[in-house]
Amino acid sequence: MEMNYNVAGLAFGLSVPDCFPVLELIDNYKPFEQTAPEHDELIFNCAICDTLPEDDFALYYREQSVEEGMPQIDIFRSPRGYLFEMRPHSKSERIFRLWTSEDFSKGMLLRWDLSGIGRFPLDNALMLMFAFRTASMSTLEMHASVIVKDNMGYLFLGKSGTGKSTHSRMWLDNIPGSMLLNDDNPVVRVLPDGQIRVYGTPWSGKTPCYKNLDFHVGGFVQIVQYPENLIERQSVIDAYVSLYSSCSGMNVNSGMTDVLHATLETVIASVPCWQLKCLPNGDAARVCFECVKNGYDTVAE
Repeated sequence: MEMNYNVAGLAFGLSVPDCFPVLELIDNYKPFEQTAPEHDELIFNCAICDTLPEDDFALYYREQSVEEGMPQIDIFRSPRGYLFEMRPHSKSERIFRLWTSEDFSKGMLLRWDLSGIGRFPLDNALMLMFAFRTASMSTLEMHASVIVKDNMGYLFLGKSGTGKSTHSRMWLDNIPGSMLLNDDNPVVRVLPDGQIRVYGTPWSGKTPCYKNLDFHVGGFVQIVQYPENLIERQSVIDAYVSLYSSCSGMNVNSGMTDVLHATLETVIASVPCWQLKCLPNGDAARVCFECVKNGYDTVAE
């Protein structure tokens, strides 16, 4: 079966064997389904297969420190492409394999046992291919939680466990008219006319929030746990560090890193960035909203 999806205005294809019932598990993709575009309009196609290409693969990258509970990915490379070995977390013995062409336009995901793991391999394979394929298209796949207020999208950044989702919930509870767009993996694009927009995606972590909507980016806010509530505008360097660490990319690939740097420079030059030191309470949301709404440099509780 051939499926087509459009995320952030970019279309990709998914090929699924008729006898493999994974489509029953991926309702998160339904808002992003589209009728079949012309083949050359697809940025990539991923096929679920029973075998992967055999090649002379060598270890290319292994992440030494993985946040607890986060997926781990080892990357191998050959002259013809990449092999990704994915685990749900660093201590898992279950390995899922994805082969991609060198430019990430073609992918082959090895069929897996659906029991107990569901759509995990497919979500991670498609996120990976989307992020790497679109890096040269002024596109950033980010690890962030996104709240929309007054048709502006605000992205909350930080490592897992720092309180991004909690802060979004504080906005929903305390800032009337707030809406959650995505709680884990939104996409940010710099459009040809210079607009910088944030898009919902089929990937939202543990929070089921799959909205095919997009909004102007009003700001980025790095969340830091703190015994009081204080928000301050970041310098260009600090903003760059915050955003780069929240972007999906292949750090060992210099070409990909270069284009990500160029996109980040454009974004940071156009969109304000803050650091919010805060408690997990409603006052933190109100302090943050007052600052980003008015474009202040600093607001304290």
